[in-house]
Amino acid sequence: MNSAATATQNVLMHHLTAFGENNIDEILLDYTEASLILTDQGTIQGLSNIRQLFEAMFRLIPSGATFEMKTLTISDRVAHIIWSSQSPMAEIPFGSDTFLIEDNKIKVHTIATLLV
Repeated sequence: MNSAATATQNVLMHHLTAFGENNIDEILLDYTEASLILTDQGTIQGLSNIRQLFEAMFRLIPSGATFEMKTLTISDRVAHIIWSSQSPMAEIPFGSDTFLIEDNKIKVHTIATLLV
């Protein structure tokens, strides 16, 4: 694994650990004010808006929810995960996130989910 891929893996692992703990403050350390999150609801930018997104996500996927990582692929500065989750609030049989990492921060993050 080259140094870019190692840095990407480190940021992604921090992000996934913080997500699993529903720790928004730790998640926000992975982003900057310029970071973009692209969702089916539009583009989100800025730390306060990113905080609001994760607050909403944690209502659907609270800490302790079933979460299965189906694939994790890293290539240089890009990471892609496919996952599923189930909680009393939501069943998500398919989720896909892509991350572009730059200077140890998530520069661009795409999120796609299928809620049932």
